Amino acid sequence: MQLLKSLDELRGWRTQLKGTVALVPTMGNLHEGHLKLVDLAKQHADHVVVSIFVNPMQFGANEDLDSYPRTLDADCIALAERKATAVFAPTVADVYPRGLEQQTFIEVPGISDILCGASRPGHFRGVATIVAKLFNMVQPDVAIFGEKDFQQLQVIRLMTRDLSLPVDIIGMPTERANDGLALSSRNGYLSAEHRKIAPIIYQTLQHAAAEIRSGAAPEAALSHARKHLEDNGLRMDYLELRRRDDLAPAQVTDPQLVLLVAAYLGKTRLIDNLQFDR
Repeated sequence: MQLLKSLDELRGWRTQLKGTVALVPTMGNLHEGHLKLVDLAKQHADHVVVSIFVNPMQFGANEDLDSYPRTLDADCIALAERKATAVFAPTVADVYPRGLEQQTFIEVPGISDILCGASRPGHFRGVATIVAKLFNMVQPDVAIFGEKDFQQLQVIRLMTRDLSLPVDIIGMPTERANDGLALSSRNGYLSAEHRKIAPIIYQTLQHAAAEIRSGAAPEAALSHARKHLEDNGLRMDYLELRRRDDLAPAQVTDPQLVLLVAAYLGKTRLIDNLQFDR
């Protein structure tokens, strides 16, 4: 497995590569969910490039950029065991040579300003910009993303289509712990007590979806779900029912739906979602 730490190294390596390429963009601190993305990527291309870059553009002023875990050595060992072809781990200076304030950016209108976008202004601008840059750097044929970050996945799909980028976007179902908690690097911030509580998020989504499928009024089901989460110690950011393809508010005629939630346990912000058909 190659470790490429600069854009020059990547481009020199890439020009000599034969066959198709899948990209798995990550911020490192890899868990089993990330590694399952690599497994899926291997089914869709001859070579798998995993990018590891903690992207400052997608962090807000009071978010955890400085404390975000950076575990490149351990990540590379895990990726070598999974037989990734290469790891691309550039520096901030390589990705943003003129600095963040002077960086040309990409913004996907509408979908970037709701849900997590409302709570984290500028977040999806940072996501769209870094993903577009990685597509230009790596030149992949396909890119693999987890569905846990469902809004992020839809932003990237829209950006790729809007900019006519020649990359197929593939989503992978959320990888979960045995108790249902969606795997996330931020789970490591949870205290032992909060870790016991956290699975209730997915359980609540399942219950709300079942209510809506059985004919309950969506707002009543959502109200019950929010209260249940709050009664168990979570502080709500949002819990919403949306149309799956563009995350517009769900209408009674929409069959393909997704429940999306963001909530805090202590200082840790957790997100999850559940897709279902009505």
